Formats: sequence, structure tokens, C-alpha cells
Amino acid sequence: MADVKFTQLQSSRLLLRRFSDSDIAPFLAYRSDPDVGRYQDWEPGSYTLDDARRFVRALKTSHPDVPGHWFQFAIEVKATSEMVGDCGLHILCGDPRQAIIGFTLDSSEQGKGYATEAVLRLLDYVFNSLNKHRVSATTDCENTKSIALLERIGMRREGHFLQNIWFKGAWGDEYQYAMLKSEWLAMTRR
Repeated sequence: MADVKFTQLQSSRLLLRRFSDSDIAPFLAYRSDPDVGRYQDWEPGSYTLDDARRFVRALKTSHPDVPGHWFQFAIEVKATSEMVGDCGLHILCGDPRQAIIGFTLDSSEQGKGYATEAVLRLLDYVFNSLNKHRVSATTDCENTKSIALLERIGMRREGHFLQNIWFKGAWGDEYQYAMLKSEWLAMTRR
């Protein structure tokens, strides 16, 4: 069921919130960065200002927890009010008790713990507010930063898919990670 009342989630340093028009420029900037786009499904430089405007406009009328749809949360640093990345949440159409997450962070903001903090806050929302049973994430086997983050937050590697995706002109390998609500609760109640 769509969370139509969603406005934002807070952690100690971050807000995960709806996108706004003021996010268009920073969103386009990191989507255009080859380092950020290396493991993403877009080609850096191919994403235009009009694409960014359409993306933000569409998010203004969408809500988290809609089966079959992705919802992107802007990641804002509270201390500076700067949008530095985004987290994605996809609720499975065939089984809305399960979700997929993703995350993207401006390369200049990486290494500060923002992605870890944002994903942990997102998981708290998914398991405790949306009451999902299982969350998964998939990453390129060469994306060492994402692999480290997923393992650091306690997600379990469930699969290693060999040449399962045609990605940027070549076959790519991916890892799949997952966490159950029971695992999240056990981890967070220590």
C-alpha cells in the first residue's frame, strides 16, 4: 500500500526525503560523473537536464511502497542542506512483502559514511514502518565499495551470478545480497 503520508526520514546526519526542484542540478551532476555511473545502468554524459527534470517531476507524484515501482529518496546532509545522493526502494509486484534497495552517492561525498547511514535508515523504514519480510540488493562483482557497504550493514551474500547481465557492452557478473526482517530485528535489538 502506498505510503502517501511520506515526507522524510531522519538519521543523525541525514534526511532521506522527497526530491525537489532544487535537487535537479546536483542530481544531474552526479549522474554525469563517470565514477558514479561506472556500475549504474545509465551512461555518464547521456543523462540530460530534461531527463533530470522529468525524473524529479515524476517523483513529486509518486510514493514509496507501491508494488512494481521504484521510489527514490534524496539524501540530504542536515548540516549543509546539500543533496548528495539517493536511495532507491522497489517493492516487488509479485510479492509486495519483499523489496529491493539501491543507492548512489556523489563521488565527492563518498568515504564519509553517508551511504551506510542512509541505507541503514532506509532498512529501518522498510522493516519497521512498511513491515516488509525481506530486502535484497544486487551489485556488480567489481563494485568493491558497494560490496563492503552491504556486508558492513549485515546483509548476507546469497548469490553469485556469472555473466547474467549485458552491461555497457560486455557480460557482467553480479552478487545478490539480502536480509530478513527477523535478522534486522535481531541485529538492531542488541
